[in-house]
Amino acid sequence: MTEINGARVLVTGGQRGLGKAFTRELLDAGASKVYVTARRPVPEEDPRTIALPLEVTDAGSVAALLEAVADVDIVINNAGSAIPGGLLEGDVADIAGLFDINVFGPLRIARAFAPMLAENGGGALVNVHSVLSWVAGAGAYGATKAALWSATNSLRLELSGQGTQVVGVHLGYTDTDMTKGIDAPKNDPRDVAKLVIDALLKGESEVLADEASRHYKSALSGPVEGLSLV
Repeated sequence: MTEINGARVLVTGGQRGLGKAFTRELLDAGASKVYVTARRPVPEEDPRTIALPLEVTDAGSVAALLEAVADVDIVINNAGSAIPGGLLEGDVADIAGLFDINVFGPLRIARAFAPMLAENGGGALVNVHSVLSWVAGAGAYGATKAALWSATNSLRLELSGQGTQVVGVHLGYTDTDMTKGIDAPKNDPRDVAKLVIDALLKGESEVLADEASRHYKSALSGPVEGLSLV
């Protein structure tokens, strides 16, 4: 388990959407400081929240973030991006760029901050996946989330020796800027954040934030035809 009260937390992509919900809920749960990142951060009113710049595809930017953060107990990899379309259309360079953001970006953060977590007794690493980690039909975006899920499972093993709790978060449509054009029922971001905090406190390794995630997780043992949006 990972204690929230008094914790120092890093939330990438923490100034909007789900990242902003994480920040609010963490502070409400007693976190002492939350570092939030954005490509172009804006100042935060709450003195417990510190906004810092980050471009997850840039190793130099990650190194500068590590230098700027005094200490953390919990790292939440929330920053990500999406491009529309399937794998057989569009520019392969754009698909590669999406993998750089959604897969190698979180990996860069995990590699940079793992030693700091170890120094603080282990702490926790949280990676935000998606129900699309398991569901076909979302093209390059879904493929990046599947890759991140696999990377998270490997990181859980590699970080177990230093006592770091690694949590993978799966969720369907959630009410953020990324889904604003989608007409469908959506999760409240703060409800998702509360579930993640609860998982940290209980020492759990996975969060299935909604019925869609629970359904498709249970379908993994069945035929692959059951793992499709279409």
